[in-house]
Amino acid sequence: MFRTAFLMLGALTVVTGLIYPLAVTGLAGVLFPFQARGSLTIENGRVAGSELIGRQFDDPKYFWPRPSATPDFPYNAGASSGSNYGPRHPGLRKAMDERRRALREADPDNAAPIPIDLLTASGSGLDPHISPEASLWQAPRIARLRRMEIGAVRALIAAHTRPRQLGFLGEPVVNVAALNRALDGKLSKPVHLGLKLVY
Repeated sequence: MFRTAFLMLGALTVVTGLIYPLAVTGLAGVLFPFQARGSLTIENGRVAGSELIGRQFDDPKYFWPRPSATPDFPYNAGASSGSNYGPRHPGLRKAMDERRRALREADPDNAAPIPIDLLTASGSGLDPHISPEASLWQAPRIARLRRMEIGAVRALIAAHTRPRQLGFLGEPVVNVAALNRALDGKLSKPVHLGLKLVY
């Protein structure tokens, strides 16, 4: 009885702990190489980040992402966490007021209501997306500072808006880093092994 149990344990350990993970990892690397390597993006020949993790943009000439409440620095993938502030916590109102002030100072002529995702951090603190509404709210500032036609900026936003998955799951979103790369005329491409990550 014990011999059979130990044999089964050993066999299942090899199958589920070694063969299956290696097979799935190998298959993913062949079928989805970009995603299997972390959806990494390259800028100037070096890895600049991942499409799955937000990046901080402070320059008003760029679209700003959703705020991040991770400790040490924004979008710290090693310490994913939300703000943990409830809706009645005074810290939430203070943080939102500071974000609102920064957005208004960067674009004082924009009197439209600020979309909520530009004022509140996501649950993980790593969200790389904002809503199309949050992107369009920032379009006048981008157009003015980059001397672009507002229609061209809106077209760029539309081109980088990912619709609902399967047409009904989730909400449309815009990847901020990809949109900003497009503003600079930079293209994202899969990373090859051997490149070093820029921190």
